[in-house]
Amino acid sequence: MKHFSDLNLSKAILQALDKMEYVQPTPIQTQAIPLVLEGRDLFGCAQTGTGKTAAFSLPLLQILSEQAERKGPRRIQVLILAPTRELAAQIGENIAAYREFLKVKHVTIFGGVGQQLQVKALQQGTDILVATPGRLLDLMQQGFISLDYIRYFVLDEADRMLDMGFIQDIRRILLKLPKERQTLFFSATASPPIQKLAATMLRNPAKVSVDPVSSAAELVQQVVYYTEKDKKRDLLKSLLTNLNIDHALVFTRTKRGADRVAKDLKKAGITAEAIHGDKSQGARVKALEAFKNRKIQVLVATDVASRGIDIDQLSHVINFEIPEVAETYVHRIGRTGRAGASGVAISMVHPEEMAYWRDIEKLLGRKIPLGKTMSGEGR
Repeated sequence: MKHFSDLNLSKAILQALDKMEYVQPTPIQTQAIPLVLEGRDLFGCAQTGTGKTAAFSLPLLQILSEQAERKGPRRIQVLILAPTRELAAQIGENIAAYREFLKVKHVTIFGGVGQQLQVKALQQGTDILVATPGRLLDLMQQGFISLDYIRYFVLDEADRMLDMGFIQDIRRILLKLPKERQTLFFSATASPPIQKLAATMLRNPAKVSVDPVSSAAELVQQVVYYTEKDKKRDLLKSLLTNLNIDHALVFTRTKRGADRVAKDLKKAGITAEAIHGDKSQGARVKALEAFKNRKIQVLVATDVASRGIDIDQLSHVINFEIPEVAETYVHRIGRTGRAGASGVAISMVHPEEMAYWRDIEKLLGRKIPLGKTMSGEGR
């Protein structure tokens, strides 16, 4: 079994990975990192949840950090394109953790929020830009972004890009990129349209592929409660109390959501802490230790903050919010039912999350049974 230290990564990167409790690379990381460091173009067939963000960002950070200190303003050398603001933000959070001990800068931009702070960050200079296509083109048109100095281009979740109708945007961006560059292309599928797009972008690419995450840990008992959005917090408190759950990892999709849930549980007399990217490393370690030592009953986490969390005898994982990517669900519930112990995964689904839930059941190849009603809730 390989370790990250076998992949020619610098001490500074290994230090960051060690801090995140990453030891062994995933299959996609083992395959891709050496190829990226060799300067090869890459066609990666891998789904979210396989560790592909580290597969492309670690070697690119390594390459940037090995360059001599540049004089003058920082110019964007790496462009990472993601289909949604959630994914762009997640990639940005991961890069922030990986580059902690490096003198490399990154900026994340996406639509749906005002551009002022993003423009200010860009004006201070950056080495890496993580972007969604619409906001990137918008800021390029306004003259805030130049792609003239890009040497590394990553297109992530290319299949979702096509599904969401971004093909014209991608073509417009490609026209602005230097011809001489290294391109890394990732897609969950290798359908004919995807292969056609890849052929226009890649030069003599190496191909890496990993099997999709297919089934959740068989030892994990899974149940679902269908509920209304505004009834979730009451349902959570009811489940924790009525099922006598004394140790649960609760997942939310957002940092604010994690804070709100933890605050609400504390008000109800349930010991809880939230961990997410905005919390200091010290606060996260303290909360995790308290949870591991069972000084607190509930740890509320976002997916990014939960990476590297490994807790023995964790009886319950609760999906307070359903992840947008089905594979993320598999990773969440895999935190319980470890080392031969049985575990329970409880999910709360409101009507707006039904599409995500259907994707999860499709991935698992079965319907998840309904949980027992809690005084009329959860049906």
